[in-house]
Amino acid sequence: MKSITGAALWLVRLAYLAFALFPLFWLIRISLTPDDLLYSEGTTIWPSSLTLANFAYVIEESPFPVFFGNTVIVSLGTAAAVTVLAAGIGYAFSRFEFAGKRTLMVFLVITQLFPLVMVITPLYQLLAPIGLVNTRIGLIVVFTAFNLPFAAFLMHSFYEGIPRELEQAAMIDGCTRFQALIRIILPLMLPGIGATLGFVFTAAWSELLFSLMLITSETKKTFAVGLLSFVGKSGVDWGQMMAAATLALIPPAIFFTFIQKYLVGGLTAGAVKA
Repeated sequence: MKSITGAALWLVRLAYLAFALFPLFWLIRISLTPDDLLYSEGTTIWPSSLTLANFAYVIEESPFPVFFGNTVIVSLGTAAAVTVLAAGIGYAFSRFEFAGKRTLMVFLVITQLFPLVMVITPLYQLLAPIGLVNTRIGLIVVFTAFNLPFAAFLMHSFYEGIPRELEQAAMIDGCTRFQALIRIILPLMLPGIGATLGFVFTAAWSELLFSLMLITSETKKTFAVGLLSFVGKSGVDWGQMMAAATLALIPPAIFFTFIQKYLVGGLTAGAVKA
């Protein structure tokens, strides 16, 4: 009976894995398929011949490398800014009692309830007079503002899992609160920092709405908006679009490879209070 149950669980896992990875497989398949075979062969599992022409065009002739660079700058800038600010906000919410704390926390939650479409026009009116429309810095500011509330609550949950007695013991030994935070708490917070970095980086990397509405210059567009350049009046160049999308998966994969150890620990540690 146990062997049957174990085999059934493995089948379910394999089915889920195939379901999750199939879009990635299809993305790569289309990117490697010559244009003349894309429609003539139909939906075969694998094309009869392969080509790297789509990748060559995207890298050498299209503006995608510019979009790619803009996205890296905006995503890393947003992830760094949000993580630093969220670490401070989460610590304040976790360790201090002050007037209006509950109200402020509720206000942060409420900001997550509004559809993003509602704030596009007000945001544009706020950013235009100070010259932040059509700039990468403007995107970083906007992405930071909209990712900060959730990231702050995420960091707060990690701080709550660290006993206050550790800081108290460090301060009894002569550390200031700031020194206790840097020497004792932050090393224990590395899983939480990794989880927050991963969440924010992914959100900024794939964001489309704000990038589409606030950026008009071809040299400032992110890759999510740049993918629309492969859509023409006469149709969609699927091969080149899928090649660009495949290349766009590389930086997040590299990023998550470096933070994987902290990310896994953070996702499990933040779920349960110590």
